[in-house]
Amino acid sequence: MPAGVNWNQYLKFMTAALLSMFAGSQLVHMYYRPLDDLEKYIDEAKKRAS
Repeated sequence: MPAGVNWNQYLKFMTAALLSMFAGSQLVHMYYRPLDDLEKYIDEAKKRAS
């Protein structure tokens, strides 16, 4: 295994890393709301393209 750790420690670390990534992503989307105005940007891009 990488870094000389056993499978149990490795899987625990990977699970914790994955869950913290998911939680961070969810927090960003709840706090900053990056997709709320997506339709506005799509409509503007369509108007500029035509």
